Amino acid sequence: MFKHFLVPVDGSDVSKKSLKKVAELASRDGAAITLIYVSDPLPPMIYSDSTMGYGISQKDHQKVCAAFAADVFKKSITVLGSSHKAKTLHIANTNLAEGILEGAKKAKADVIVMASHKRTGIKNILLGSETHEVIVHSKMPVLVLA
Repeated sequence: MFKHFLVPVDGSDVSKKSLKKVAELASRDGAAITLIYVSDPLPPMIYSDSTMGYGISQKDHQKVCAAFAADVFKKSITVLGSSHKAKTLHIANTNLAEGILEGAKKAKADVIVMASHKRTGIKNILLGSETHEVIVHSKMPVLVLA
């Protein structure tokens, strides 16, 4: 049905569990897989105590994000299994949903496959739903795995 899956990964248990289903779907359809990790391009301000703070340089922040993304990709590829040759894409964007949509265009995917954290009630109101935001703004199908 679909030929190229874009799969956002973040290293969470929810993300890891969804990768097993992605592997099954990709095997069934003979689809390519691109894993995407979106990191914030802006370095955070870190405070060592209440009176003195120090910043992290943009260069150091980019190195840390790239290293973390590489680790997430390595673990995700292991979960997918050796029968899948997944490509990886690391995007820097302050908005996670925008980063995922940007990645879908770059990868030329025909479907975005996302896991849902299943937030409901007040948690959903306070934390929002990146999956919902992707669904609302995507011009391509979004498959949500529970």
